Amino acid sequence: MTGNSIHRPIVVGVDGSAAALRAARWAADEAARRRLPLRLVQVIDVVSATGGFAPPRSFFTTLETEGRRQLTEAEAAVRQDHPELEIEPILRTAGLVSTLIALSEDAQLMVLGARGSGGLLAGSTAIALVAHGHSPVAVIRGGETDEAPPSEGPVVVGVDGSPISEPALAMAFEEAAMRGTDLVAVHAWVEFTSDTAYATARQFLVDWEAVETREREMLAERLAGWQEKYPDVAVRRVVTGGRPAGRLLDAAEDGQLLVVGSRGRGGFAGMLLGSTSQALIHHAPCPLMVVRPSAAD
Repeated sequence: MTGNSIHRPIVVGVDGSAAALRAARWAADEAARRRLPLRLVQVIDVVSATGGFAPPRSFFTTLETEGRRQLTEAEAAVRQDHPELEIEPILRTAGLVSTLIALSEDAQLMVLGARGSGGLLAGSTAIALVAHGHSPVAVIRGGETDEAPPSEGPVVVGVDGSPISEPALAMAFEEAAMRGTDLVAVHAWVEFTSDTAYATARQFLVDWEAVETREREMLAERLAGWQEKYPDVAVRRVVTGGRPAGRLLDAAEDGQLLVVGSRGRGGFAGMLLGSTSQALIHHAPCPLMVVRPSAAD
């Protein structure tokens, strides 16, 4: 989040649910921390709302009135903690995912709740935005209340060893520095994904000590430059075998933010395209931030 993008707003989806208000509070904290404007977005998806039929104009008037009420409610909740924050409410009548993708072109960060009342905060929407959006995406999970997620614990980042994970590392170090907290760098690899006799037998032929030494050296190389840039951020390294989703969920149990890349290789290959992405979006114990390699990808 540097360079010519520094003044771009943080955009958060609103749909009247407690999850959306929780996400809005988190987004407001992030905007205040970065001294950025906040956009509250309510999207009336016509196709979803009407089922393809053509209702009377009064139907849309009712939806718009309710949408504006929800935006006003979200703005009031956010201003309780951030009265000086620059806030822009936006109401759109259009396709949900296409609208969010379009808004992400000018966003520093897109924020969604993990679930909601109007489809805005569903996991499938977050996955579509991660896959096709132009900015990082934060998915905010939590309980049934609209209180902001806790602000204690370390920032946790997934590192897969490829250059593609660099933007996630950059974001994680920046977030840890701004929050004044530690960083936990997790590198997991999957040596065996098959239950065949060959795979089982091969486990006894691998020099696991050499594998761990290699993986630790790789992680150290990836972290070296960032630790020099952020000397005040204490880093704890976690190198482990096993599936990345499970290892990341375990590491983030006491975290305040989990940061991952949108895709990678090795242990994190296809991270946000299949079961791993769904596990993180639906089960992350803290806010999840997904960082794309670049807006051009």
